[in-house]
Amino acid sequence: MTVTEQLVDESPTDLGGEAARLSASARDHLWMHFTRMSTYQQAEVPIITRGEGAYIWDAHGRRYLDGLAGLFVVQAGHGRRELAEAAARQASELAFFPVWSYAHPGAIRLAERLAEAAPGDLNRVFFTTGGGEAVETAWKVAKQYFKYTGKPMKHKVISRAVAYHGTPHGALSITGIPDAKKYFEPLVPGAVKVPNTNFYRATEHGDDLEAFGRWAADQIEQAILFEGPDTVAAVFLEPVQNSGGCFPPPPGYFARVREICDQYDVLLVSDEVICAFGRLGTTFACEKLGYVPDMITCAKGMTSGYSPIGAMIATDRIMEPFLQGQNYFPHGYTFGGHPVSAAVALENLDIFDREGLNENVLKNEGAFRATLEKLNDLPIVGDVRGDGYFYGIELVKDKATKETFDDDESERLLRGFLSRALFENGLYCRADDRGDPVVQLAPPLICDQSHFDEIEQILRATLTEAWSRL
Repeated sequence: MTVTEQLVDESPTDLGGEAARLSASARDHLWMHFTRMSTYQQAEVPIITRGEGAYIWDAHGRRYLDGLAGLFVVQAGHGRRELAEAAARQASELAFFPVWSYAHPGAIRLAERLAEAAPGDLNRVFFTTGGGEAVETAWKVAKQYFKYTGKPMKHKVISRAVAYHGTPHGALSITGIPDAKKYFEPLVPGAVKVPNTNFYRATEHGDDLEAFGRWAADQIEQAILFEGPDTVAAVFLEPVQNSGGCFPPPPGYFARVREICDQYDVLLVSDEVICAFGRLGTTFACEKLGYVPDMITCAKGMTSGYSPIGAMIATDRIMEPFLQGQNYFPHGYTFGGHPVSAAVALENLDIFDREGLNENVLKNEGAFRATLEKLNDLPIVGDVRGDGYFYGIELVKDKATKETFDDDESERLLRGFLSRALFENGLYCRADDRGDPVVQLAPPLICDQSHFDEIEQILRATLTEAWSRL
């Protein structure tokens, strides 16, 4: 009996013959995101039909541990009826109304809740429907803010190499992944890249993590000086960089970045689309890492994925010129601050409080790290890194030299074997090579040691097989 056969669940999610029909229909009609559609011309499309807690089921009734919380989203776990019921109640009362010159109670209460949770005077909340829109909003706010305050040349943004900040044209310009951008160029001008905090691959400062962090932060100052401080509006940084495989900030990094931004009158944007709402164990990750940004962008975990929403949160200082006379922000989204999404977000935040989800992450993050670090005895595992419930495992061809795989080997390893094998063995996670090859893990915040052990066991078996194939 295979591992997959052991995972079959006798549940009504087994669609039988309907699964084949849906797979064929998906091939004919559903254009999936970030997906090589050719992959499924001859193969069955995986169809997920149900979720409960930390697990999901497919159309054949097979069960998988959701090791990625959907897509860094399902913080409170699957199957939370409270969230579905909150959506139904709101939809029966006020299903939709825009926040264009009008307000509704849900948007007001959620904005108040987010402002209370955010550090410093980050009190002004602009709602979007997702993270890329929040990033787009933050860049536009930064540009207009400096025009209103007499510094109209300040329009450029600085972000890090390999970082992902979204797919709208502005957000994609801030993104530092060449392959994500090349088909859509020319993009919005003025986006400048600096090195990220990948200490595993660093060639500067040897084993001195703090010195490396200072060096990496100082590259932001050098970029500002090179571009001209009177032209740079903002720096966009994730608390823990996602793309490339979970790069945590070295000690002192954000303190130095904050100092640089203050010195040159540059806004610091904390892109917390992934890291907010408990992923690192606090509502906003900047709180855990000890810095106060000028803007926060967030989305994903705000509703645990039960309804789409995002937000840009700004300081009172940034809002101030928009309150003067006929000034206004000519920007918005039809579904930003949607009443149903706002109601779900409020209930989701109540679950965080009732069940102590942030506290659960802080209590168990050490155990999660220790369990994943057991994999260091495998020859294919080069580095285990991350924070909270957000980890990347970098894969290497040679552990001693840190030699990585060439393009053909990476193609065979990640797309040709690992992604499919991990799923077949009962673990939904992410094998990614937008930087060096990594496996990413970000389970629901309800997970405990039993889930960590299951993740480690599946990874161990699958990575061992991957190494034997190489």
